[in-house]
Amino acid sequence: MRSSNPVFSRRGFSRDNGYAGFNTAPQAGYAQGNPYAQNPYAQNPYAQQGVGAPPQAPATTDRMTMDDVVVRSAVTLGTVAVGAVLAWTLLPVSGTSYGLAIGSALIAFVLAMVQSFKRTPSPALILGYAAFEGVFLGVLSEMYNSRWSGAPFQAVLGTMAVAAATLLVYKAGWIRVTARYARIGLAIAMAFLVVMAVNLLLVAFGVAEDGGLRSFGPLGALVGIIAIVLGAFFLTLDFKQIEDGIAYGAPRNEAWLAAFGLTLTLVWIYVEMLRLVAIFSNND
Repeated sequence: MRSSNPVFSRRGFSRDNGYAGFNTAPQAGYAQGNPYAQNPYAQNPYAQQGVGAPPQAPATTDRMTMDDVVVRSAVTLGTVAVGAVLAWTLLPVSGTSYGLAIGSALIAFVLAMVQSFKRTPSPALILGYAAFEGVFLGVLSEMYNSRWSGAPFQAVLGTMAVAAATLLVYKAGWIRVTARYARIGLAIAMAFLVVMAVNLLLVAFGVAEDGGLRSFGPLGALVGIIAIVLGAFFLTLDFKQIEDGIAYGAPRNEAWLAAFGLTLTLVWIYVEMLRLVAIFSNND
């Protein structure tokens, strides 16, 4: 089982060692006996001596910590923020800026795909993705702000609220990220993306008017809320992946993968939150 973001392409930590995503155990239900023998998802890929055995002391000198994840996530999200501020400041709303935004989004997508299929994390690719994604978000945010004043600020606050609430619920144990939970959530997310792709085609060919399911009306608001809930779901997968990576001794450089995954998810939530704020502003 692997953890995924909305792009369904990011892979988990240490694929060379067989660990491709989050681990679903040990959970309380596996307390009797050896949990690693009972749960196929619970094997420690970083064990140096036997299944589930702790690594030798010399092997722990270059392991990922929460500090590593926090620092690299701050750098990656900071790069997105700097790119967005520069784009907002230097690129006035115009056809040219829209073209640059689309180009930046395509470049960011390509860089994200390349990183997703690489066997090791590349800080250059991840920060490059963050920079171009920031340019896209800056132009997009300025466009929304020109029509719905204050929408980007509200979207930022909303994204922070969703992230904080999701982390609180996850740490409180109200959500248990199990293999079944992930399978169901990913199936729903894939179905959602397929429906959105079909809707885009219908809009492009003039079959659906006013954006179809992505209109700025009540239906569009409902779809936006579903998308944000899916973003929160992906955050729980990210949190579980990070937690297990640290517990099982993932290499330190793979903290970049954690930063990459969190950035992808938070960007997803922000864009959907921006649309949702605009929709509710239209109804005021």
